[in-house]
Amino acid sequence: MTPTAILVTMFGGLTLFMLTGLPIAFVLGGLSLLFTVTLWNADAVVILALQIFDTMRSEALLGIPLYILMASILQRSGVIEDLYRAMELWFGRVRGGLAIGTVVICVIMAAMTGVVGAAVTAMGVLALPEMLRRRYDPGLATGTICAAGTLGILIPPSVLTIVYAVTAQISIGKMLIAGIVPGAILAALYIAYILAVSYLKPGKVPAAAVERVPLGAKLRSLRSLVLPALIIVMILGSIFFGVATPTEAAAVGVVGAMIAAALRRRLTIDNLSTAAVETLKATAMILWITIGAKAYVAIFTGLGGADTLMGFIRDLNVHPYMVLAVMMLVLIFLGTVLDEIGIILLTVPVFLPIVRLLGFDEVWFGVLYAITIQMGYISPPFGYTLFYIKGTLPKHLGMDTVYRGIVPFFLLQVLGLLICAAFPGLVTWLPRLMVGG
Repeated sequence: MTPTAILVTMFGGLTLFMLTGLPIAFVLGGLSLLFTVTLWNADAVVILALQIFDTMRSEALLGIPLYILMASILQRSGVIEDLYRAMELWFGRVRGGLAIGTVVICVIMAAMTGVVGAAVTAMGVLALPEMLRRRYDPGLATGTICAAGTLGILIPPSVLTIVYAVTAQISIGKMLIAGIVPGAILAALYIAYILAVSYLKPGKVPAAAVERVPLGAKLRSLRSLVLPALIIVMILGSIFFGVATPTEAAAVGVVGAMIAAALRRRLTIDNLSTAAVETLKATAMILWITIGAKAYVAIFTGLGGADTLMGFIRDLNVHPYMVLAVMMLVLIFLGTVLDEIGIILLTVPVFLPIVRLLGFDEVWFGVLYAITIQMGYISPPFGYTLFYIKGTLPKHLGMDTVYRGIVPFFLLQVLGLLICAAFPGLVTWLPRLMVGG
């Protein structure tokens, strides 16, 4: 079989089996074994075993369960509820203040946990009922929560960023730090849009609350920011200044989360055991997908599929940014139908040689990659955040309201992607300033 036929067969088979709804880890593992035996040689099955062994001994992956455990403990520590109450006091008198405060809370949660589902679900439970009670437009309220919740993909400590860096074999610390400025840009775009809607379309946003909150109460509420700020500084500061590796910083973050829970008397055996079980499930899912994807990519490369794809790209007489745009569109589409870990493990080994061939910076490309995955997260019909928020919707709101609400934020993400693509320095300057970077 020719390399071109192998390329078509492997991608076609993968697409076909994914459409059946089978778990992606089993699809990848099963197809890897099938293609190895039928298209290569039965003796080459040893390559699959070597890929599994190589994956299981990767020290870089140790940070994943630690960051997930930290997020699970923080979810039960009461920190998020305290942050929301402080946000209400400070932003309640600003027109559109609850929506703006929701974005701010999501930024803080992203910097503490990096878990999208936690942010969207928490804000769906806490912020959505309050915004609807104050007569915010339902589309604006749900769109704000869905879009702001995905900032955890960009803003460190992001589990997806770690998986990308390990797969691309680039510095985890640089990739984590590189997401800070783009995440801030997207958050600023969301806030600017909310303010614009508040004053240009006042029917969608209620007037600011008239009751005045005493300054003393506002200042006292800031105590809820102390522990989150310390956790963020411990994690990001230690990585940025070279004090600790990302994995060591994750361990420090777990200790900080446990202290936060203990101070609120939430560090119970039940909470710890529940957090541990959730961590075990999430980590096992990620590692199974990692094993399957590593094996699949190894067979794909060994059979010549990667060389064929590289040759095709090399022969194209188009501008490198056109090739980049096609890759971004592929990622946005995959984000609507596939698990994000699977997308990274499948496409990064294929895309990175193309990125190097075109002369693009790998860290910069990684940030563009993360933004496109964000876009897939809120893209109908299967974007993940749409299903996260679905469970928190009141009975009188349907998913059509959510679909309409996320459209402006999807366009803002496109704008953020274009800004980062046009000005690579915005992405790369912080990683260059890192100690040891």
